[in-house]
Amino acid sequence: MIESAAARSSERRLAAGSEGVLGEARQFLARYQDELELVDSMRISAVRDQIATTGSYVHEDDELAYAARVAWRNSTRCIGRLHWPTLGVHDCRHLTTADEVFDACVDHLRAATNGGKLRSLVTVFAPGDPASPQVRIWNPQLVRYAGWRHADGAVLGDPAQVELTAVLEALGWRPRARTRFTILPLAIEVAGEPVRLFELPSDAVLEVPLVHPEHDWFADLGLRWHAVPAISDMMLEVGGVTYTAAPFNGWYMGTEIGARNLGDVGRYDQLPLVAERLGLDTRSDRTLWKDRALVELNVAVLHSFKQQGVTLVDHHLASRQFMVHLERERRAGRETNADWSWVVPPMSGSTCPVFHRYYPEAEVSPAFVAQPPAWREGVRRAG
Repeated sequence: MIESAAARSSERRLAAGSEGVLGEARQFLARYQDELELVDSMRISAVRDQIATTGSYVHEDDELAYAARVAWRNSTRCIGRLHWPTLGVHDCRHLTTADEVFDACVDHLRAATNGGKLRSLVTVFAPGDPASPQVRIWNPQLVRYAGWRHADGAVLGDPAQVELTAVLEALGWRPRARTRFTILPLAIEVAGEPVRLFELPSDAVLEVPLVHPEHDWFADLGLRWHAVPAISDMMLEVGGVTYTAAPFNGWYMGTEIGARNLGDVGRYDQLPLVAERLGLDTRSDRTLWKDRALVELNVAVLHSFKQQGVTLVDHHLASRQFMVHLERERRAGRETNADWSWVVPPMSGSTCPVFHRYYPEAEVSPAFVAQPPAWREGVRRAG
């Protein structure tokens, strides 16, 4: 599904050629000027001349900032879109080396973390065609934990990152230690160079150790999670131009950590252990031991982030905020597209207002678009 979406996007641009880019540019600029109540008939003429000469065009600073914010507004899988107008934009299109890109990613994490008072932020690197990108970040997020599968099938760390971990080790990564929460290096590729690996400095990654407000034993589980969910492997599509590296973040909804990252069977699978420590009867699903363990795991996440002063939203508040977003968009004359299976929280869904309605699911531009994992296009040796 991810690969086909990216492929369709690339094929559409290639088939359309410069005329297709001009058409998409016209649509984008018309939307931009209409929403911001601007009148600039000369802009499309300048863009037409750029496309005729180079096959593409350069977004002005204000256009790029608008596009990134609207791409968040258009993100069908995001429940946190109420805050889209506040997205900060770092324009890093001028950076050309892997070292510069890495430094900008570190700057992004530090600025987004903001001492725990998280800021929504996107950093946009040089544009390029997905088939020959100027910049790619191989990691799905700027911060992710490694995963190692043992011979018996058990995984140390994050099962979702086993494949990427193996790829990075094949490229020369040697972790100081293998733990359940070993942070992966960033794999950064710029045009014409082999992919390079960079270790994130400790001050760029804020982690929250998880404790429970009522159960002291919970701290002994040794669970933690990082504060900033910075997606780094999607491309930003804007008016016929693609930015194949544009890491962006908001902040976590508690269930993303407690119900999915730590609770899912295919991830850290902590529900059986929590249930055991709670003394629950796990012999039958009818005892609802999974549900009870899930609640306590999520209580620990919410409590710990609040205790450490780190921004996090609970799923009930996030749902109410999404309903406010829907109403604001309706008043602005815009339809809100959403993927029901993503905007409905992964626990207590029917207690949240987002559950009780359906949404159109059309993908519109500007947009953050999934790309196939870079390492599956042929692993290159690290420089």
